[in-house]
Amino acid sequence: MSASWKQLSSQILLLLISCRHINTKTSSPTQPPLAPITPLKTDVRSIVLKGESHTEKMELVNPVNLTLECTWTGNQNKLPNITGYWRKDGEEIQNSRLSVQFHNGQYNIQQVFSIVSEENLGNYSCVFGNEAKISFILEAPQIGEERDKPIISYVGDSAVITCKMDDAKPMPNTWNWYRYNGTEKEQIFVAAEPHHYEIINKERKTRLVVHNLTEADSGLYYCGAVYAIGTTMSHVELKVITFMEPLKPFITIVVEVVVLVAAILLYERSQSKKKATAGDGTTADQKNMLPQGDDNATEGSSSMRQRKV
Repeated sequence: MSASWKQLSSQILLLLISCRHINTKTSSPTQPPLAPITPLKTDVRSIVLKGESHTEKMELVNPVNLTLECTWTGNQNKLPNITGYWRKDGEEIQNSRLSVQFHNGQYNIQQVFSIVSEENLGNYSCVFGNEAKISFILEAPQIGEERDKPIISYVGDSAVITCKMDDAKPMPNTWNWYRYNGTEKEQIFVAAEPHHYEIINKERKTRLVVHNLTEADSGLYYCGAVYAIGTTMSHVELKVITFMEPLKPFITIVVEVVVLVAAILLYERSQSKKKATAGDGTTADQKNMLPQGDDNATEGSSSMRQRKV
């Protein structure tokens, strides 16, 4: 009996020792591997300046690490070194000042800029002292076709507004439409008002159809060509009028003619009354000026006529 108890106690002891090595902690879920970050493409733009200033436009579609390189041949002074620095949209970029040496007949500075979003676009300028400047205008492809005159349509009709990207420029990823509410641009979502708006995108072209027009639909509409680097805008004005609107000039002319004719008639009538009054006064004066004998003769001739009758 004691042997069995010893065997049982030894088994229990072994069981406790084995349980101590069991990991009771809940294992954390396996983290998915992070997506590899695609390195930005690189590009270089170099300009050689022989005068005092130059402006270069660049249209970007995708984010890029852009190296801007400026070379200036200098002026007649040919100083051994000058101060060079960079500006963005007219403001000096911090920590960009450096001393530029005159080497091989020219000054040279360069800088790498990470252009990853629309905020990074703009006017980048390299400045050589206060004597020369090269500007690089970075922008997304611009919409070349822009309407100067407004689109005029009538209340109750439908209006079609179109935008197009030039064939020589990259095709946008998509198109968006906006309406100016007086303070900002509000994006138009067809799903919110399917009976009022319709958007048709086809590669380089887009159309916005506005149905059941009211005068409240008048205003500025913006089409946006969307690229990975940013969105470029173009605007069109829509003017909604009633069918009476085109008749207003004609009605104004008719009213003016009626008023003019009425004024002429009133003037002629007043003149005729004055002439009639003046004629009656002249006749009365002539009668008063006749001699007494003439009056008697007139009376006698009239009595003679009565006798003959």
